[in-house]
Amino acid sequence: MKIRIIRVALKLMVNQKQCFFCTSNNKVIDYKNAEILAKFLSAQKKIVPRRRSRLCASHQRKLAMAIKRARFLGLVPYTLY
Repeated sequence: MKIRIIRVALKLMVNQKQCFFCTSNNKVIDYKNAEILAKFLSAQKKIVPRRRSRLCASHQRKLAMAIKRARFLGLVPYTLY
């Protein structure tokens, strides 16, 4: 049973997607581009975690900062209502 779990975990690690920003060669995550930021928000307008968004750690931190700046300026909502 443990061997099967390890095999499944290894398959998931191999089949991981690449980071969206690394593959698109974006040097800067722009807080003014609300369309791209909206892709990384859940239905409740929360920032999507790394395991779901498939971003690398550095781009996830930059994305979080950009979303927070956009929220402060009113480009992206804080909540759904």
